[in-house]
Amino acid sequence: MISKQTSERIAFAVVTAATVIVVTPVILIVAYILINGLPGISWEFVSQMPTHGMKAGGIFPAIYGTILLIIGTALFAVPLGVGAAIYLAEYAEEGRLTRAIRLAIINLAGVPSVVYGLFGLGLFVVFLGMGSSVLAGSLTLAILVLPVIIASAEEAIRAVPQDFRQASLALGATKWQTVRNQVLPNALPGITTGIVLGLGRAAGETAPILFTAAAFFLPRLPTSPFDQVMALPYHLFVIATQIPGMPVEKQYGTALILLLIVLSAYGVATIVRMRFAARKLW
Repeated sequence: MISKQTSERIAFAVVTAATVIVVTPVILIVAYILINGLPGISWEFVSQMPTHGMKAGGIFPAIYGTILLIIGTALFAVPLGVGAAIYLAEYAEEGRLTRAIRLAIINLAGVPSVVYGLFGLGLFVVFLGMGSSVLAGSLTLAILVLPVIIASAEEAIRAVPQDFRQASLALGATKWQTVRNQVLPNALPGITTGIVLGLGRAAGETAPILFTAAAFFLPRLPTSPFDQVMALPYHLFVIATQIPGMPVEKQYGTALILLLIVLSAYGVATIVRMRFAARKLW
């Protein structure tokens, strides 16, 4: 008969081993990119326009385009995603339709990104006549990340204790006042996490922008939402697979810049989440 202490030690060892198995490859990948990418990083590399078919110069248009697409995605996806989560968590009556909607959201989260790219190509680029543009790419990426934002925001809203709602309603507040002043402030840490996870995924996607927004070589900055744009994921794909003789340090330097942008967003979100979590009332 195994004692409780022995069982606890075994469980702790198994959990620790699983954590090490998951974390170690991530650390090795980041370290490998750092070692190979740092020699290619310089001020000229991140601030200049590409030249000579992207074999020389910098990647500033790709950095600018990636940030532009992330901002556009956030403008479309965050209000819609959080609004849908509020409706599903606070206003929708439980029934077959609501369960079907939640099931559809979960299924959409597992759809391959290339399918979203083809959908964006057919709807935004061709049918609505937006062409290959920042606007079409942002809308496609917004649809891609909506399931993640909706699911995480709804869970965060549902996690707020019912006592908060009942106390607010008992004091005479309306349903919306209760949601706005009591529920959302306490659900913000979880909502913020979902938003950043979604936008982080959007920042690294290649297939959707390949069909809807990205240009192969564009040594200028977009001046309109209907302009094409360079983006780091597609730029990295091109220089790694389509351009013979591309210096390795430029390939890994581009990957490192993309990784830093995503990690920076995660870092800011973590700080914001911790600040909001410190203000929780339960």
